[in-house]
Parts: sequence; C-alpha cells; structure tokens
Amino acid sequence: MSDAPYQFFDTHVVRKERLTPSMIRVAFGGPDVARMASAGRDQRIKLFLPHPGQDAPIVPTEQGDNWYAAWRELDPAVRGVMRTYTTRALTSDELLVDFALHGTEAPASRWAHHAEPGDRVSVLAPVDEENGAYDFRPPEDSEWLLLTGDASALPAIAGILESLPSGLPVRVWLEVRDLADRQELATAADAKIEWVTSGVVDAVRAADLPSGTPYAWIAGESATVKALRRHLVGERGFDKRRVKFTGYWRQGATEDDLLTSGEDA
Repeated sequence: MSDAPYQFFDTHVVRKERLTPSMIRVAFGGPDVARMASAGRDQRIKLFLPHPGQDAPIVPTEQGDNWYAAWRELDPAVRGVMRTYTTRALTSDELLVDFALHGTEAPASRWAHHAEPGDRVSVLAPVDEENGAYDFRPPEDSEWLLLTGDASALPAIAGILESLPSGLPVRVWLEVRDLADRQELATAADAKIEWVTSGVVDAVRAADLPSGTPYAWIAGESATVKALRRHLVGERGFDKRRVKFTGYWRQGATEDDLLTSGEDA
C-alpha cells in the first residue's frame, strides 16, 4: 500500500441534495472512503470528473508527489477534469461535497446538475488528518476571528464554524448571488453572520470590529480577497501573519485557464 500523503480514490455518487438554488450537495461512497482523512475546517481535495461519454475519469496511476506532473502528461481531451473542492463532511463510508453552481457551461456545475447515483468520480484526498491541504490555523492567542468568503468558500466557512469552541467571538461575512442562497450554519461560537449580495469589501470596511488579537481567514474571488487583505492589514492594522487569504477563483478565468498558465485557483 502506498504511503503517499495524498492518494486517489475511486468513488461513486450515492445521492445528491439541492441545498439552495445555487448549491448542490453530493454524497460519494466507495470501498476505500474509510481510508480518507480530513482535518475538517477548510480541507481541500481534488475531484476528477469524467468527460461526456466516459464511464469513469482517467487519472494517473502515480500516487506520490509526482501525480500532478503525471496528470499534466495525459491527453487533455481524455484526462479527468480536475477541480478543487472542500470536504464538507467525512464519515467512515461517505464523503460530502457541496457544489456552488455557476451555470451549466462550467464543467463541474454541469456535472453536478446531471449527477446520478452510481456516477463515478476520482478523488485525490489526504490519508492523514495532519496534512498541507488546509489553511485555517489560528494562533492559540487569537481572541476573535474574522471569516469572509463567497459561495465558493461557504462550505469551508461552514466547516470552520462547526469546529470552533463555545463562546469564541467571530464575525462572518458571506457573499451570495441571492439571499435565497443563505444556509443555517451550526456553531458553538459567539458568531455574528452577515449575508450580502454585493459589496463585501465595503461591508467589512464599514463594520465596527471587536477589540483584541484577531485572526482572519479570507477566501473567494482573487481580487476581492486581495482587497480585503489590503484593508485589514493597511487600514485596520492587522498583523499580516494573522491574515490567511486564498483566491479560490479569478473573475474572467476558469480553473483550466489558471492550470494552463501554471497557476492554481
């Protein structure tokens, strides 16, 4: 058995559920799902989707650190369509992934729209809970948290909120396409959650933030994430080492575009 930190898993759709007008939850099962691991919170995984007409995605046999180079060497017309997602939940027999829908032209959205039980997907996932594919790592002296994201970051923020201790002050801004896309988010923390349909940077800029030592986690569209970081560090005086920011996607560019240019979304 390979001892690589990330391994490919052959999974299939067990069921799917429409959570909101713009989000679908898919449950994946398979004989080896029990070997997957997750740090919870904002755990990243890679999904490999089949092209139309394929029964299963074509992925590399390489399980070690060279899997990406091996995937790039495969014919783009037949290799599995790779997308990065968040582990929403993981049990001994099921992996839950929430898909934010971006129209039927985007490959992952199209796949989620049409997914049926039995459809096969390959997943590159960690096999150790302590791994490099999650970013939410607040220092122990953090006195309050700031979380901001759009629909692409909603599954990660939901996972982060579920992991927080009772009473911890948290300010959350979530940007969605429509307020019908709001979800009930469970947490024991003392969380104030605001949903906006536009202008999340302005909403944070206008907010009265708590005092004390903060930790900020920001994800979503790249330009928005960078603008929020500039505001927190440059205008609010946050220590830049206490602001984790990740561009999950970029306006005007697909994940395929970013992969072709050598970047990651």
